[in-house]
Amino acid sequence: MTGSPFQIDVPNSLLQRAGQGDMRAFEQLYRLFERPAYTLALRMLGDPEHAREVLHDTMLKAFQRIAQFRGEAPFWGWLRQIALNETLMRLRQRRNDVGHDNELTDIADESAAPWVLADAGALEWSLGELPTQTRSVIWLYHVEGYTHPEIADMLGKTVSFSKSQVARGTAKLRSLLTTETELDRCPTYRTSMA
Repeated sequence: MTGSPFQIDVPNSLLQRAGQGDMRAFEQLYRLFERPAYTLALRMLGDPEHAREVLHDTMLKAFQRIAQFRGEAPFWGWLRQIALNETLMRLRQRRNDVGHDNELTDIADESAAPWVLADAGALEWSLGELPTQTRSVIWLYHVEGYTHPEIADMLGKTVSFSKSQVARGTAKLRSLLTTETELDRCPTYRTSMA
């Protein structure tokens, strides 16, 4: 599944003008899609600076390729795929810089997303505690709706790698969210954080 529930109506005339090189039209597109493209990269990378770089690379590629957009699908779907590809490229680059893979083999229950009832602040903190690649795989699986074979293909990994990242990462996320909830209920923790 590569679709997204997020949509912004974009007038065809704006897309046509941008496709013909109208910089004002492209600037409007940039402003419309800056936030969702940045958010996608930030959620997967967990680093605002890298997310901004991905945003700029995404928009530059979109500008270079906008004449190729045929309007057969929503514009955000097309742009989102560019943003996703740029983000995955950045993840691969970071993984290669580290010089090792952290392939996990244990499989836990992955059926339920642990954040369904989570507080937004606790979820943001908990996601930030996960390793970058684990957070990205969880995001692709639970939020973007990609299958394990699709994730494995995008990352150049095995299906079992995707499954283990989701399983272990989901278990870790669930544990972090439980800990955060328990700490939030503790009166001394709440007082010390105020």
